[in-house]
Amino acid sequence: MRAITVEGSGRDAKLVIGDVPEPELGAHQIRIEIMATAVNHADLLQRRGLYPPPPGASPVLGLECAGIVESCGPEVRGFAPGDRVMALLPGGGYAERASVDAGSVMRVPDVLSFEEAAGLPEVYLTVFLNLFQIAGLRAGDWTLVHGGGSGIGTAAIALVREADARIIVTCGSAAKLERTRAIGADLALDYNAGEFAPAVREASGVGVAAVLDSIGAPYLAQHLECLRTGGCLVLIGLRGGARAELNMGALLSKRLRIVGSTLRGLPVAEKASIVRGFLTQFGDALEAGRLRPQIDRVLPLEAAQRAHEVVEASEHFGKVILRTRA
Repeated sequence: MRAITVEGSGRDAKLVIGDVPEPELGAHQIRIEIMATAVNHADLLQRRGLYPPPPGASPVLGLECAGIVESCGPEVRGFAPGDRVMALLPGGGYAERASVDAGSVMRVPDVLSFEEAAGLPEVYLTVFLNLFQIAGLRAGDWTLVHGGGSGIGTAAIALVREADARIIVTCGSAAKLERTRAIGADLALDYNAGEFAPAVREASGVGVAAVLDSIGAPYLAQHLECLRTGGCLVLIGLRGGARAELNMGALLSKRLRIVGSTLRGLPVAEKASIVRGFLTQFGDALEAGRLRPQIDRVLPLEAAQRAHEVVEASEHFGKVILRTRA
């Protein structure tokens, strides 16, 4: 079948169309005819050889997809060939077909296109897991999320607003600051303008309940300052560096939590539990169309290299989608 393959290595690695074996179908799996997939920062790292797939996962890039059920394993219940679905994948999205555990599959609401649905599972489930299940965000709480114009950032704005909580985001351009405010951010700060912690503390009063951190080391001290007593820093990336000095006195005096979190490598049973929790809390909003990914652009699968260049340069707002079929 057609799929995107990687030629070269490191920063010189390029994405090209190639042929790969058809995905096998396990007893608890669903095989999906993929209509669209989406680009995530993890894909950029994997292309350069810095983020290998979990054991047993497809080596093809792509952590989410939307399409039509082609076939179901004998132990699968609740899905049938022809169903419109979207899925969280451990890999394999940049291809014509993918097989995935049924617990990682969700139905596509009638109000969403395949392109919109393809941009939902990875970022919305990441935000749900980290802000709501791990950090315990509730109505009225404040949270801080970096990269407000990214897929994660725009998903966080949507979910936090739907939960009647408050959100502060950071962005690096005036255009993105304006757009994040337009889609619901309570406060948008330019991360190039210096320290953000004072403005976060002033806006939130006592500090934020949770920080969703994809940056790492450079912001650690500011994050501890931003958090309220009992707050939680959830670390999901290290784009700014991995080593920093930790003020343990702040942890003790404010009873803070620092949690490292990844989604891709979790066991299938844990992923299924996350999906069930997401649908329980936000399923009605999803069906009603109140949760709709921000789509920056849709490109053909053959343009995967260009899609990566767009994301690497932060030229996008929301998600960059790859359409796998005309």
